[in-house]
Amino acid sequence: MEQAVIVYLLLSGGQFGTPQERQSIQVLEDQLQQAVSNADVGEFDGDEFGGGECTLYLYGPDAEELFVAIEPVLKSSSAAVGGYAIKRFGAATDPNAKEVRVSWQTGLPSH
Repeated sequence: MEQAVIVYLLLSGGQFGTPQERQSIQVLEDQLQQAVSNADVGEFDGDEFGGGECTLYLYGPDAEELFVAIEPVLKSSSAAVGGYAIKRFGAATDPNAKEVRVSWQTGLPSH
């Protein structure tokens, strides 16, 4: 069964974020891809920018294991401040798939 973690990041610079935000998110994506690969829990499948947010898509056999693998990366990234994720326990085509919204507290100082 294909499960997912879909990460939503808020952008401050218009519909698609500032160049700096996009660059920070690219670094975050590389780190997420590495964390998922190292833990062997699935795959990072890309991003989508628009509407003042960036959505990151990760898939694997167990959404909980996937989130556990990426949570430390999200907590340590300034690009992920204020974001949240949806853990989906089931296929995208399953209208009854359980979804759980989760957030993380970053270890970064507030400004």
